[in-house]
Amino acid sequence: MRCFFYFYKMLLRWLSGKSKPNDMKKFLIVGLGNIGFDYKNTRHNIGFEVIDYLAKKHETDMEEVKLCKKGTFRYKGKKIILLKPSTFMNRSGKAVRYWALKENVAIQNILVITDDLNLPLAKLRLKGKGSDGGHNGLKDIEAQLNTPNYPRLRFGIKNEEKSFNQIDFVLGKFSAEENNQVIRGIIKCEEIALSFTQMGLEKSMNLFNSKTS
Repeated sequence: MRCFFYFYKMLLRWLSGKSKPNDMKKFLIVGLGNIGFDYKNTRHNIGFEVIDYLAKKHETDMEEVKLCKKGTFRYKGKKIILLKPSTFMNRSGKAVRYWALKENVAIQNILVITDDLNLPLAKLRLKGKGSDGGHNGLKDIEAQLNTPNYPRLRFGIKNEEKSFNQIDFVLGKFSAEENNQVIRGIIKCEEIALSFTQMGLEKSMNLFNSKTS
């Protein structure tokens, strides 16, 4: 019973946006994707690829924990928590909400990295809010957080072909010709994510959205 009231109190404070000073030094960086070998390296899993790059770059082990794979490292005085939900894409919000509450991370300190079919390949857009755009992962996160106002970094996967099967496309793998652009985009995502933890959303948006136009 004490545990229930503790988490209930945390939830009320979290949803209200009121956080303690030390909580503002914690950041949750979430990459969206589907678990399983069949989905590895697909366009829809670009969020997972970014998290894998961050984990490798910062020598962080991703451990199997409740609802996700999770890793932690420190960067310039900030605690960075990496998350890859293991709930499948359309239930991603469950893992995000659970770990944001457990780690006491403020909503404004959550950054969700996701694929975007409407952006050209490897183009990046950092936003503080917005619609789910038909993306099931974002849709569930919005439902679980009870708000569309959370930061997200969109990674473009758009194909210039006029017609294609959308489901087959997003679950397909990048071509050899696309890989160099994708790798450069992943590296830039790390730069943007770290800037987000140091400079905040607005300054990072002003700095990077113009550069990635």
